[in-house]
Amino acid sequence: MIHAPFLQEGPPGTHPTVQVCQGSVKLGIGIVNYCALSVDSLISSAIAIVLTLAIVLFVAWRVRSGVPGKLQVILEWFLGYVRGLTHDTVDPSADFVMPLAATIALYILIANWLDFFPLFGYVHPANSDWNQTLAMALVVWFIVQGYSIKVQGIGGYLKRFTKPHGMNPVIRALFIPLNIIEEAVKPITLSLRLFGNIFAGILMVYLLGLLFNCGTQPGATIGRIWIPTGLIGMTGWKLFDVGLIGLIQAFIFMLLTIIYFGDAREGMHEHAHRESAAATSA
Repeated sequence: MIHAPFLQEGPPGTHPTVQVCQGSVKLGIGIVNYCALSVDSLISSAIAIVLTLAIVLFVAWRVRSGVPGKLQVILEWFLGYVRGLTHDTVDPSADFVMPLAATIALYILIANWLDFFPLFGYVHPANSDWNQTLAMALVVWFIVQGYSIKVQGIGGYLKRFTKPHGMNPVIRALFIPLNIIEEAVKPITLSLRLFGNIFAGILMVYLLGLLFNCGTQPGATIGRIWIPTGLIGMTGWKLFDVGLIGLIQAFIFMLLTIIYFGDAREGMHEHAHRESAAATSA
């Protein structure tokens, strides 16, 4: 039988776990064991972290004032773009958002592009595990809430949940539950968008692997045609899904992170405008 294991990766969605303690909680989706660690996701994310640090440190080591290398040019352009986007979307004083958003984008891109290689054992695209994407989204969400309280104070932070601003107070009160729900689900939607796209990609790779791994008798014509066709099909799909979609998803996660920081300042301009109008009329 002709068999091409390089065309097939393991079935997605199953994660070997290690129990570190005894503890679980019953939710609507079932019983969630919060003391179990996904070994493959930890290993995959660790590889992506090491590669991210290695690339950044290598560029920092090679930084020169003269003619920069190609990798340095790309990263400098990328950082300049993120800085400009942060200044336009959030505020020129929010420079701390730039390294956070840029690091997240670079890490997600590298983690996604791991799927360019035939992955076996405990290595897989780390963002195909919702635990991974949800953890990143929660980190961003908590930092955004802290930033909103810092720049607006508790009063201004709470007023964000009474939008749309400028309307009748009674109408604004009716929108409070919707605004709270909108803010609370942000980490869920942010994480599910990335997880869903990456998981769908590796599921497609798995199905293509099953399709092109059908064996035939050695030397049969169909075997000599089918397996090379599988290689071409798998390569084409990975270039599209891993290369293009992986890049787009990294950009979207970074962009939404910046937009959320911009939303954290919502209402400040209206408050400043009112204070200016009151001072002018006085």
